[in-house]
Amino acid sequence: MKLQINVLEKKHDKSNFDCGYSLLDSYIKKQARQDVSRDLSACFVLVDELDKIKGYYTLSASSVKRDEFPDVMQKKLPPSYGDLPTVLLGRLAIDKSVKGNGYGGILLVDALKKCLDISASLGTIAVIVDPIDENAQTFYYKYGFVLLPSSGKMFLPIKTIKELFS
Repeated sequence: MKLQINVLEKKHDKSNFDCGYSLLDSYIKKQARQDVSRDLSACFVLVDELDKIKGYYTLSASSVKRDEFPDVMQKKLPPSYGDLPTVLLGRLAIDKSVKGNGYGGILLVDALKKCLDISASLGTIAVIVDPIDENAQTFYYKYGFVLLPSSGKMFLPIKTIKELFS
């Protein structure tokens, strides 16, 4: 099976997408195209040769309160910033039919590369995720994300992403 990552389009078949989380299944089936058309997020899909969606992720601009970040990061930044600019990796899901084959990691790396590219022309300090459960949290830990204890969100600094791709 040949899979590729594309921007979500009408032609992509989302009807049978099932990642095991109704919230994520419902999003790609009912909400994603609306969010994209309203410029609320960008959605990228992993599709097979028949344009059936096998996975997806979303990116959008966001910010996080300065005091949610670890002290070591806060000390390196000007105190005038109450909110720090970030990119939100809002959703990442893989269809059950291809789970366990490394596609989650492939989508994450693709998302991080896009975030790094964005950071070259738009100030952003980190990529933020909001894991849906402990399994998702464990997945992000494997890639170096750090927990923001006050919110349950996790982050990966853009500087770390630059090091990964250099």
